[in-house]
Amino acid sequence: MQLAALSTAVFLVASGALAQDNQGFGQKLGAQDAPPPGGQASMGELLSRGYEIKAAVPNGNKFVVFMQKDQSAYACEMQSLTASRCGTLN
Repeated sequence: MQLAALSTAVFLVASGALAQDNQGFGQKLGAQDAPPPGGQASMGELLSRGYEIKAAVPNGNKFVVFMQKDQSAYACEMQSLTASRCGTLN
């Protein structure tokens, strides 16, 4: 049940992030895909760069969301519905 609620929240956040105009965040068309400094990013940044959610697993009272694009992967810890922190896996 918790996984279903998290999945719904993640997809709502993702659809909102993708529907917004590029006003100071995300990449412009044709820009090179540069990794964030130190391998750190937020889930919104990764979604705007084309990363896809591959899995979400509970970790205590939080969830860890795994995201991937091509050969690059991140694990994101959901701190709340609007805050996350992600680190590169490779």
